[in-house]
Amino acid sequence: MARIGFLGLGIMGGPMARHLAAAGHDVMVYNRTAEKAAAWVAAHGGRSAATPALAAAGAEMVLACVGADKDLRAVTLGPDGAFAAMAPGAVFVDHTTVSAEIARELAEAGAARGLLVLDAPVSGGQAGAENGALTIMCGGSAEAFAAAEPVMQAYAKRIGHMGPAGSGQLTKMVNQLCIAGVLQGLAEGLAFGKAAGLDLGQVVDVISKGAAQSWQMDNRAPTMAKGEFDFGFAVDWMRKDLGLALDEARRLGAVLPLAALVDQFYGDVQGMGGGRQDTSSLIRRLVP
Repeated sequence: MARIGFLGLGIMGGPMARHLAAAGHDVMVYNRTAEKAAAWVAAHGGRSAATPALAAAGAEMVLACVGADKDLRAVTLGPDGAFAAMAPGAVFVDHTTVSAEIARELAEAGAARGLLVLDAPVSGGQAGAENGALTIMCGGSAEAFAAAEPVMQAYAKRIGHMGPAGSGQLTKMVNQLCIAGVLQGLAEGLAFGKAAGLDLGQVVDVISKGAAQSWQMDNRAPTMAKGEFDFGFAVDWMRKDLGLALDEARRLGAVLPLAALVDQFYGDVQGMGGGRQDTSSLIRRLVP
């Protein structure tokens, strides 16, 4: 079993770190709010550290799941960051959804210190993290992937090596673009069905057995029809992710008209006070 440092104990990171502890790894956690780290240790064992550097010192592998580029840079390259405390040959895995640019930056900074660095954003939401059933998209060297994969299996159902540094983040952008389009279509379909006076339960039961079927339909259509939107992955986070994809698209010269439109629609939901509601709340714009 490995000595592991885990940075960030939010709705995704907390359960992921728990799965590592349950698998028998020696886990030392860090969280910006120290009380949350203390509560995690009280519930799951292990130890907590006051800084990312202290969590990383002596660790064979350090994993992070924080908020955004600036947060990731702080816990890795900041004054008390993990990189300076990690020994050559140690592995750093970033599960945060961030820009491909910072993924490449960290890979370069890590290589200069003799570290193996993997950008490894996840899909599956809070339920996937809780159930150890995440999909992980990895970017980095084959050596880094081979070292990290056995550890990540503690909380994953599917792990893919997508290419060099940044490829994991780019794949996550594809994932979020696809989800946004499906949710907008689902929201419009349900809104239309309600306006037509159809029984939405019957509609979903029938069409979910055909070509319209999707994970979002199976898991979110019933709750969208009921106006229930408390399922973990918030609109605020989706807007962050779509912003990353739209920024990258501008650099690549790619055109994402639907994503740009849905991003605006999510802005409307935020304006309605729904920033912390889950992404299926898109339907609120169409059905009061």
